[in-house]
Amino acid sequence: MPVAPKSGATLNRWLDFLLAIHPTEIDMGLARVSTVATRMELNHLGETKIVTVAGTNGKGTTCAMIEAALQLSGKTVGVYSSPHLLNYNERVRINGIDATDTALVGAFEAIEAARAEISLTFFEYATLAGLYLFKAAKLDVVLLEVGLGGRLDATNLIDADIAVVTSIDLDHQEYLGDTRELVGAEKAGIFRQGRPAIVGEPDCPQSVLDAANRVGASLYRVNSEFSYQCTNEDWHFKGQHFDLSHLPLPYLPQPNAATVIAVLEHLFPTISAEIIAKAVGNTQLAGRLETLNPSPKVIVDVAHNPHAARYLKSRLAAMVKGRLFALCGMLKDKDARSVLLELSSDVDKWFLCDLSVPRGASAAELNALMPQDVDAATYQQMSDAWQAIKAQLHSDDIVIVFGSFYTVAGFKELFKGEKLV
Repeated sequence: MPVAPKSGATLNRWLDFLLAIHPTEIDMGLARVSTVATRMELNHLGETKIVTVAGTNGKGTTCAMIEAALQLSGKTVGVYSSPHLLNYNERVRINGIDATDTALVGAFEAIEAARAEISLTFFEYATLAGLYLFKAAKLDVVLLEVGLGGRLDATNLIDADIAVVTSIDLDHQEYLGDTRELVGAEKAGIFRQGRPAIVGEPDCPQSVLDAANRVGASLYRVNSEFSYQCTNEDWHFKGQHFDLSHLPLPYLPQPNAATVIAVLEHLFPTISAEIIAKAVGNTQLAGRLETLNPSPKVIVDVAHNPHAARYLKSRLAAMVKGRLFALCGMLKDKDARSVLLELSSDVDKWFLCDLSVPRGASAAELNALMPQDVDAATYQQMSDAWQAIKAQLHSDDIVIVFGSFYTVAGFKELFKGEKLV
């Protein structure tokens, strides 16, 4: 059994330890983590309002827009999210600032002292560390992004004042089930009696409605209790408290922006329309349709499941003037075939690369999933794929880099400081 780092150890030493101490990366269930949370008195954060956000896609963007609105209105706010792109510290954010190495190490030391005989996963440690730092900061609001599913996710150890489900589609089928009904039931596990359950998924499975009825949650669904309409220039939101016109079109996905306003009208119904417009109109998030170079345009996006691929396809369709090149790396346990098929006919040339992590698929494996008529080249190294793309680029071309958080993180490190003309 690995030995815990000694006092004064670095964050990286702690992260290595956390990865080594539990036999499996994913071990769903609340018994272990809840017991440790009870020992640390982290099951409740006092007067802090808790917003828990589940969903197949859109969790991070939803949290980012809510965070922006709260900060603009003078509220103190913590955000727990996963996975990170470049630095582990991104997972715990307080008032817009990532947690320091020192703060995280202090939290890990406290967890290690409390857990005793209980084994925790890497994610469970991270969740407890976030709650530990948030409780110490005595914040107005904490936003908890669910890692996987909802019902058995470590974030669900604490009761949400507002529960949010952004979208429901197939992903992580081995854990959540292979139908939208099963996935919906897992995500609805964050609902609580008498508290708002806000659902941004327009095609809401019956299992979600059943879960809300069973626990007695107050359900607020898009196209029912709240709605929105878009034009080419702006959009309109109508909900329980707010009726907002001429909102600026968001950088981040429109359905998530509407869900955010539904959350805000329940969380802080006195928040101003000006703050809402600024928050949903201006917020951007790393790795979500993020532009790294304007011309030729180079975009990175963490899309890694069919639902996200469909949205990416719709956004790219409005951008493309010249050719569209795709640089893609994916994990083996994702529905790579469906993702690639969503975009296969839109991309002029594919550059597939190995993803050099334990769950990573090889470029050859991805290529085998492609239609026969697709123009695709395979590379073991992302750097070689990128060099091949650069040799062909014209100013009106677009490069989309996608398929995984690992792909985007690797490319951002590779691209750092580069300027294309």
